Amino acid sequence: MVSNADEIAKREKAARAAIRHAFGTEEDEFGATLFVSHHIDEIDANYWQAHLGSNKPEPVQILDLLELRSHWGDDGDDGIEVFDFTLPDSVTDYVLSVRFDEAGEVEDISMES
Repeated sequence: MVSNADEIAKREKAARAAIRHAFGTEEDEFGATLFVSHHIDEIDANYWQAHLGSNKPEPVQILDLLELRSHWGDDGDDGIEVFDFTLPDSVTDYVLSVRFDEAGEVEDISMES
């Protein structure tokens, strides 16, 4: 698992870029696209107003609001790593998980609880 602060920041940046790139694509049906569509309607307009200045934000604004909740490695020594993102202020139990393979490439993006 990556533990160096610079490497973690590099992976986080790569994960965020992958989320933005995947959003709205057919392959992302159960990832960022589902995360945004679920939360845009389920979360109270007051939350969006407080955090984004809009009662119904644009999807890209929600993606930009994501914060890193945790990052962790799978059990074993296979080099697979997962970065979990969510919305601020514990407004949801869901995370958007970005899984990196042993080569450090994004393997999967999925919404999980």
